[in-house]
Amino acid sequence: MAGTGRIGTSHAETLKTLPGVESVIVADADAERAREAARKLGVEFAPDIESLLAADIAGLVVTTATDSHPELIRAAVDRGLPVFCEKPIAADITGTLAVIEHLTGSPVPVQIGFQRRFDAGYRAARSAVASGELGWLHTLRATTLDPTPPPADYIPRSGGIFRDCGVHDFDIIRWVTGREVTEVYAVGANRGDRFFVDAGDVDTAAVVLRLDDGALATVSLTRYNGAGYDVRLELLGSAGNAIVGLDERAPLHSVEPDYPPSPLPAYPGFMDRFRRAYTEELAAFVAVVDGSLDNPCPPTEALEAFYIAEACELSRRELRPVPMTEVRQ
Repeated sequence: MAGTGRIGTSHAETLKTLPGVESVIVADADAERAREAARKLGVEFAPDIESLLAADIAGLVVTTATDSHPELIRAAVDRGLPVFCEKPIAADITGTLAVIEHLTGSPVPVQIGFQRRFDAGYRAARSAVASGELGWLHTLRATTLDPTPPPADYIPRSGGIFRDCGVHDFDIIRWVTGREVTEVYAVGANRGDRFFVDAGDVDTAAVVLRLDDGALATVSLTRYNGAGYDVRLELLGSAGNAIVGLDERAPLHSVEPDYPPSPLPAYPGFMDRFRRAYTEELAAFVAVVDGSLDNPCPPTEALEAFYIAEACELSRRELRPVPMTEVRQ
């Protein structure tokens, strides 16, 4: 495990419980943080990333800062080590393509972290689409609404709301429908903290995606959803519909007089909402490492979602629809 921040520590805790995992070793650019994480988790410790890569390990999980992802992926693959890397592969399209080019011809798998693909609700929605029970889709509505913004110092290096946040919606819309996006139109707004404006980012955004079969998808994003963490996908078809994320913890408050509020609190954030999905995702990586499962999310899939995010940012800045052919390289 390279990286012992919040998600890295959570992944290490999960990995040590999975069948087939004999041991977990953690390392971080901050050696003391890694040492303390290892002590608390009861796992092994490496004093630096190079020592970690040189150890007798079967695979590498990367949860470090984005700018270190390309180097770590290349270093591990060149050693023959399968890699699981939290998105993104790199900070931009050029860097992402450079990593993919480096991997060309290599048999070593690199799995990119898009945990929604392992969530039971999204998987059920995908099956419903594939079976034809929804008929043909005319509308999709996706939301990723965070209850509170990240720290101010994170935003300038986040890549912006589309690359950091919306990219999960873009990936899952492609994965659930099996369709490609042909055009995007995106707008953004800032009504919260000034640090979003200072970073050239927005705190709220709305996106319209045109799919290659004519279906339309909307994606709503915000950093300020006071009701709680709200991630949903609604699929509306000619014969039926399917909704992911509509449960007793969805932060939706009806004002209808005969509709009682849920007694359960909303999810506080993504780690709680997708805890099972993260476990399934890491279990899949263990199976990828031992050769019993094909890579469920290779870098080329992550690239497609990143292309959509890139088109959205261009659309927001230039206030116009952007065809996907304009950003593909």
